[in-house]
Amino acid sequence: MVRIVSDEDARRVEMLQVISKKGLKVFNLEELKELQTLVEKKDYSHNKKAHKSKVRLLAQINARIYDLEEKKL
Repeated sequence: MVRIVSDEDARRVEMLQVISKKGLKVFNLEELKELQTLVEKKDYSHNKKAHKSKVRLLAQINARIYDLEEKKL
């Protein structure tokens, strides 16, 4: 079975690999917002552990976005 990976999925995986190696701090505000959107779109409801990881990651992304936006003020 051949699986076609969308551009969004490829970008999401690429960004997640960077996070696993270097953390969230390497991304700027626009990249974090892009990642947030890509992660939110992905449905992990069929896998309880993956869904829990998604929720945790989104919380970390939101906190980082908040920190960056507060520094702009």
